[in-house]
Amino acid sequence: MRPSRTLVFALGWLAAVPLAAGAQSTPRVPSAVLQSAVLSFTGHASVGSFVGTTSNASGVVIGDVPGARGWVDATVATLLTHNDHRDRDLRASMEVSKYPTMRFDLGRTIIAPSPPAHGDTVAVVLQGTLTIHGVARTVELPATVVRRPDAIHVMLAFPLDLEEYRIGGLTKAFGLFRMDRMIEVRADLVFVADPVTQS
Repeated sequence: MRPSRTLVFALGWLAAVPLAAGAQSTPRVPSAVLQSAVLSFTGHASVGSFVGTTSNASGVVIGDVPGARGWVDATVATLLTHNDHRDRDLRASMEVSKYPTMRFDLGRTIIAPSPPAHGDTVAVVLQGTLTIHGVARTVELPATVVRRPDAIHVMLAFPLDLEEYRIGGLTKAFGLFRMDRMIEVRADLVFVADPVTQS
């Protein structure tokens, strides 16, 4: 699904990055860009479960916590389940010509009280807006952030109700094929410092 210009998972890292000094000592806002992504969902149907995956995503994060802002989005039509017929049904249900992307915009990041941070790993809750199939909803997404010397690795998993995003077409072949409205969404994102803002 469009767990979609997805988002500020570099927040924990950016908080630890000092602002660079620009001309006349004017602080510059640190920025990070999405280097790689694997976005996937697991669906459950009457004929068994299946997984749809895409790596076609982009994203940017700007600023320090708690004022960071950013987005991540992905192209819906690139979600593949390795079944041509099912992929056509997915694109039809998602109306990809009308709603080609799914997107997450970050509004706030909260450090989770538990489990506590362990080394370079910290649990956070990402508050923002998830937009799928033209429907924007306020969400809170639990995530794990791993800070590395050259990147920030963000992982999250959350349930998603397709009916909340007005996605239909879950029943096919006169009811013989039925897909459950609940799916599990996962995102594995790696952000790196933007060379433009770091130079």
